[in-house]
Amino acid sequence: MSTHLALIVDDEPDIRELLELTLGRMNIDTRSAANLAEAKDWLTKQHFDICLTDMRLPDGNGIDLVRHIQQQGLNVPAAVITAYGNMESAVEALKAGAFDFVSKPVDLQVLRNLINSVLKLSDDFPKHDRRSRESLLGESQVMCNIRSTIEKLSRSQAPVYISGESGTGKELVAKLIHDKGPRADDPFVPVNCGAIPTELMESEFFGHKKGSFTGALSDKDGLFQVAAGGTLFLDEIAELPMHMQSKLLRVIQEKAVRPIGSQHEVPTDVRILSATHKDLGKLVGEGLFRQDLYYRLNVIELNVPPLRERPGDIRLLARHFLQQLVSQNHQPALMLDEKALQALEHYTFPGNVRELENILERATALCENNVITPEDMQLPDLQAGNSSAPGEDTAELEPGAVPLDTYMDSIEKEALLKALEQTRYNKTAAAKLLGITFRALRYRLKKLGLE
Repeated sequence: MSTHLALIVDDEPDIRELLELTLGRMNIDTRSAANLAEAKDWLTKQHFDICLTDMRLPDGNGIDLVRHIQQQGLNVPAAVITAYGNMESAVEALKAGAFDFVSKPVDLQVLRNLINSVLKLSDDFPKHDRRSRESLLGESQVMCNIRSTIEKLSRSQAPVYISGESGTGKELVAKLIHDKGPRADDPFVPVNCGAIPTELMESEFFGHKKGSFTGALSDKDGLFQVAAGGTLFLDEIAELPMHMQSKLLRVIQEKAVRPIGSQHEVPTDVRILSATHKDLGKLVGEGLFRQDLYYRLNVIELNVPPLRERPGDIRLLARHFLQQLVSQNHQPALMLDEKALQALEHYTFPGNVRELENILERATALCENNVITPEDMQLPDLQAGNSSAPGEDTAELEPGAVPLDTYMDSIEKEALLKALEQTRYNKTAAAKLLGITFRALRYRLKKLGLE
């Protein structure tokens, strides 16, 4: 006996029958409605685990039904069946609160994947109700709001665009959206779009067949296949070249990829989350990012604030990172003295939470008697051998006053920090700015204790 019930809303008897048969084979009971009024009537009589609605109905459209379900507070995930290629309707439905969409002619495998995701949500959701407060730290109002938004977003399949500066924790936010949703038991695959060489991008994303190009010695799955059933997190999406932007748009619309050298498309079942520290809207205006892809990725935007906008969370974060470092390095307990905490609270953190973590990691190696002082942290304001408080003038090192190696190191350190700050702690960009290789930058950062 079936434990699930679906509502099918379509004015075409043939489509209703096809959907009833498909769901019946999945052991799901169905009720059918030919229009909006009948659908609303069914929703007052019974609880449904899923609602599948056509976009065009005789007395309204599928988005009206999605809005009705939201307004009535009915806990029914709704998926909308849209006309082929009509992405505007699909995006509008997702913005209205639809769980997902499927295009006509309906690919039955895509439909089954969608329904399985919905049923996982209703069956397993309590299992994935993990406390995000323990991983996305902060008691400021903005962080409480973000955690609340993550809870809502995890129950949808809508693409989410995560904006914010480098080092704010955008990947952590994406991982939480994945972990709290119906895809939690399937892969979470993060990919830095700026780190893949342009000539390898298509193969990395979509896979290739053996012999499809020189060096293709065997079949290879792309990132979409690796993330099957799970979430693909496209970090630094602004770095995608134009030719890949158009290919990515097609994959998202068709829910299928064609590996290089293959004659056939392979259906994909992934949720797309994306992020960048750049202003994507501005790049669209400058013609550097496709407007239609931006529209498709930015169905819901979630902004992660810089650390300087939530200074009240700095103490909590600092103590959390110290505890982590102590347990990782099997050290005795460490503490920050009050002046060190005050120095952190007055610092602007151009590198955000990631920079705070790096500062404390360096300080644990330099501190004595298990107490971290402002000098141990080597904040840019406090460098050059001076322990003045944040904001006060600092004496500059002069050649002759100190050994030459120390003087040269201080100049190099200043140049590296300046380049990192200018590029918002993007190491690839910082290396380019300094005219050195990425590997050379990493070596110098490690040598100077700035890793």
